[in-house]
Amino acid sequence: MCYAHDHNHHHDGQTVLTVEQDILQHNNLLAERNRGYFEAKNIYALNLMSSPGSGKTSLLEETIRRLKGRRPVYVIEGDQQTSNDADRITALSVPAYQVNTGMGCHLEAGMVNHAVKHLSPSEGSLLFIENVGNLVCPALFDLGEAVKAVIVGTTEGEDKPLKYPNIFHEAGVCIINKTDLLPYLCGFDIQKLRDNILRVNPRTQVFELSATRGDGMDAWCEWLLECTNT
Repeated sequence: MCYAHDHNHHHDGQTVLTVEQDILQHNNLLAERNRGYFEAKNIYALNLMSSPGSGKTSLLEETIRRLKGRRPVYVIEGDQQTSNDADRITALSVPAYQVNTGMGCHLEAGMVNHAVKHLSPSEGSLLFIENVGNLVCPALFDLGEAVKAVIVGTTEGEDKPLKYPNIFHEAGVCIINKTDLLPYLCGFDIQKLRDNILRVNPRTQVFELSATRGDGMDAWCEWLLECTNT
């Protein structure tokens, strides 16, 4: 859920601040439990975040196709409603668990903990956590992941990192997806998007790829395999 405002608070803001701190502290405690579990079982967990329509699930599908047989893969799917994305993943014969958040705009550590208990991922596996499509709330909530990855489509424009800096600042990896559409995007400058990403977060690793055509997917998948080997 988003807790940015509470209409019942005192107008000095004290109640809102206290509620937000309590929620984040509880979440962070559960996130540390998740992280300890992942480290103990050598599970590499990625928190995939993006706005709706960036091609997050398509990227995940193509990644799974390329990594199946090389690493065990498990998926937690977060959406407000439906099991559409989880159905797409299970069609690839990969274990997936759907988390519906209802009115909530992000996943929380407790939801991930519950899903992991159902999935019971094996040692040395990759765990993809596909967060709810949103560029604001997911940045605030640690899930216990090894890395946060932000996906941005070329169709979203070059200014997304400047308009939503928090989520890009928190990301260890940023994926520019839908590069196959570049010939049809008049006035779009992919170098400007890359520069804006690195302006917000010079430490992040940037991949340019097309999940549908396959361009750049080898570099992305090799990076994932290297992460699981460390």
